[in-house]
Amino acid sequence: MATERKILLLGAGFVAGPCAEYLVRRPENHLTIASRRLENAQALCARFPRSKPVALNMDDEAGLDALVADHDIVISLIPYTQHAKVIKSGVKNKKNVVTTSYISPAMMEYDAAAKEAGITVMNEIGLDPGIDHLYAIKTIREVHEEGGKVLSFLSYCGGLPAPECSNNPLGYKFSWSSRGVLLALRNTARFLENGKVVEVSSKDLMNSAKRIRVYPAFALVGYGNRDSSGYRERYEMPEAHTVLRGSLRYEGFCEFAKSIVDLGFLDDTERDFLTASAPDTTWRQVMAKLVGVEDSVSNADLEKAVSDKFTIQEESEKKRVIDGMKWLGLFSDKQIAKRGTYLDVLCAALEDKMMYGPGERDMILLQHRFEVELKDGTRQTRTSTLLEYGEPNGVMAMPRTVGVPCGIAVQLILDGKLTRKGVIAPMDPEINNPIMELLEKENIHVIEETF
Repeated sequence: MATERKILLLGAGFVAGPCAEYLVRRPENHLTIASRRLENAQALCARFPRSKPVALNMDDEAGLDALVADHDIVISLIPYTQHAKVIKSGVKNKKNVVTTSYISPAMMEYDAAAKEAGITVMNEIGLDPGIDHLYAIKTIREVHEEGGKVLSFLSYCGGLPAPECSNNPLGYKFSWSSRGVLLALRNTARFLENGKVVEVSSKDLMNSAKRIRVYPAFALVGYGNRDSSGYRERYEMPEAHTVLRGSLRYEGFCEFAKSIVDLGFLDDTERDFLTASAPDTTWRQVMAKLVGVEDSVSNADLEKAVSDKFTIQEESEKKRVIDGMKWLGLFSDKQIAKRGTYLDVLCAALEDKMMYGPGERDMILLQHRFEVELKDGTRQTRTSTLLEYGEPNGVMAMPRTVGVPCGIAVQLILDGKLTRKGVIAPMDPEINNPIMELLEKENIHVIEETF
């Protein structure tokens, strides 16, 4: 009988379920699921054998250390700002750590200490980052081994509602808080284009979106996602003149999102009249205040004042956005959910009308596009495409494609097959190939084509 393995899983959110399900298939694996709210950990443990819940406040360093010391490995699925605390405890107690998050400077500071402690701190092993790294590295290595060059690398990924569920003005739905999605609209994008670093400010991000053709059935647009400029070095393709990693959305999302920005809805400054103790306020009053008119104006005048704030030019697009805002109830006499800021008030409205309903499913679409020059000078395009759908009333595609790769990495470490020490990410075949082999067995398939 295999030796018992004790796994500490920090976090009980959406991603934790598929990760836990993968790990408890092995009878020697025993899970402790820790969450700030005990009831969340209890609800998750109720679904899995050999699992127990505990409450943990991440500010309790002694409590964290005691839990880490009592386990063989730690999975951190809590907010990325807390990962450094977990790694610190892992180093102190010489326990391996796995996260799905990008390696932050605070996390990387523990690289030398992790190596000295002889532990593996595996990161960036979800979907994006994660599966995207695996198949980017695979193709780039193959091209180089053939004596070729990768001239251009474009990668777009989107977590979207399945087409039949994209029935709202944004063509988007939220499986958890909408705040992160909206705050991402404030990011600056940096990428490499024709050998030069291009920077797109947050105010121009939605304007920079371009039509992305993956399959004929999808009307998609893509825009840069944060800073891609370092991936020429990170993916070891110094010959590449264009490198961009971006987000995918359905057509129409960017115009609506841009209009939200134009109106000032991303402002997260506390406003007295939006706080819980303030008098009741209607959406019509909020919209009038945003555009600087009296709330007694006619419906037509209010709509025009709002439309005049938009920076999109086409009247048909302006009308579509206004119609979408009406659908959300933003011109109605319905009372707002008073959450203190324009941003959070809007989030409440989005979550009220744009969450996944019973029987609805989500979709993951990822595509890498490589422009390649072979050794003999021949040019070709290679693509790696992942298309996954969630199960109606079952496991959604996003948590599955994040949680399963994480679970695979944990199991490989426990089995002694992933032994690299330090703070690492999946950036070479020694780490990546075993993970890809096991992903295939989970029916997470990436289709590779050459044109």
